[in-house]
Amino acid sequence: MAGYRIIRGFVLKVLYPVFMLLSAFRKDKKEPLQRLIINMNNSLVIRERHKTKRILLLLPHCIQIDKCEIRLTHNIYNCKRCGRCEIKDLIELADDYGLTLFVATGGTLARRIVKDAKPEAIVAVACERDLSSGIVDTYPMPVLAIPNERPFGPCFNTRVSLEKVKDAIKTFCS
Repeated sequence: MAGYRIIRGFVLKVLYPVFMLLSAFRKDKKEPLQRLIINMNNSLVIRERHKTKRILLLLPHCIQIDKCEIRLTHNIYNCKRCGRCEIKDLIELADDYGLTLFVATGGTLARRIVKDAKPEAIVAVACERDLSSGIVDTYPMPVLAIPNERPFGPCFNTRVSLEKVKDAIKTFCS
């Protein structure tokens, strides 16, 4: 499936910069173009049919509820698992599938986590901006990206579809 990887490389290394250049002139188009890149990437990664158990599940810090007194950026397993946010369910999902699980506060930390964890594939949850740039930065590693839901605006009490996360994990596992 090297053909799909080459196409994915073209999308990420050629189309993405062109799209971001175009979006500099039309700010209202930036997020839809980033979403398009994410969707193209995901579609191509699925077609590449990577199979591995060494999967990194990478989450944004904003998925943790703001009322929580414990910050999980250094160790997600410090979570009290109260159920007020999806962290508890994501920890259980990672444990069920034997995944490496981290929360990142931004792109720089996310890239360091990827470097240190040395996964063979990544399931990433974040906003379109962080996902699209992260996918480009980690190419050729296969990344399935899931944009978070932002009912309260960006970077605050975001959510993610657990079914989408589970489906992405299964894509690499089965």
